[in-house]
Amino acid sequence: MKLKHANGWFAAGPEVARAIALLSDGAFKLFVYLCLQANRDTGCLAINDRDLATVLQKSRRSIVSYLAELEQHGVCRIESACNQHRRGEIEICDAFWPYHKAATATASADLAGYVQHIRKLLAARPSVQISFTAADEKLAAALWAEQVPLEQIGRAIVLACSRKHVSWCNGQVSGPITSLQYFRGAIEEVAHTQVGADYYRYLEFRLKPLEAQWQKTQSRAGCAKFAQATGENRETK
Repeated sequence: MKLKHANGWFAAGPEVARAIALLSDGAFKLFVYLCLQANRDTGCLAINDRDLATVLQKSRRSIVSYLAELEQHGVCRIESACNQHRRGEIEICDAFWPYHKAATATASADLAGYVQHIRKLLAARPSVQISFTAADEKLAAALWAEQVPLEQIGRAIVLACSRKHVSWCNGQVSGPITSLQYFRGAIEEVAHTQVGADYYRYLEFRLKPLEAQWQKTQSRAGCAKFAQATGENRETK
């Protein structure tokens, strides 16, 4: 089947069907118009209620009411113009937009800041030695996409590191933590555990002397290995 007009074509699928069930006739008509005009890569367009009223032959009061309905049902996000002479921006939400949106510069910057904060949280723990591989980057991006709070990740790191140090104190031999994936289970646990912030502050307070002790142990082990290596070198000369 061949389209009569390729330009301006819009993929009306289940997203549009979902909008039909939610919206009044006037709001749905406005939604369809916005879909036809929005950038396919972003789902956004710049427009004001006066222009919409002219195009759809409705009063501005009706358009304002329809826009409020779209926003109330989570169909669109609306950033109003600073004055009546400027255009605001409307973004059709993912649940009602049939195209995959391209990452915006703002989203990329937000992700970069999120990942950088996770790096800092990990770097603060001596027993964590993560070089941040592609797999770590991918997991961090997934956590960002899932909107996992950084506070939750920080608490999970403290929880998992505390358990790691306790296992060392109990004689279990293992190396430092080398993967962000190690904390995945703890991140989920923190999300489903009803424990206050005071608990995690106390946990970190108890963790710090264990970390200091571990660092001293590692330092002595490193010195012993160095002495052994240099001794062996002298013997071979």
